[in-house]
Amino acid sequence: MFDTATTALLRAVLDEICEGISQRETGARAHVASKILEAATEGEVSRERLKQVGRDALSHAPTMWR
Repeated sequence: MFDTATTALLRAVLDEICEGISQRETGARAHVASKILEAATEGEVSRERLKQVGRDALSHAPTMWR
């Protein structure tokens, strides 16, 4: 689907955005990942834009603490 460089970028953005949340928050991580992937599928490959998409997704992610 994506080349190696794009895949690495998506992983790096996801890891950066989710670095402050627990690995047990799989729902939140999955939500952020899906939004980043959706943006990339639509052609967005700017690191800063993908990070913004990820931050927006994280602020609306399901969490067991809300």
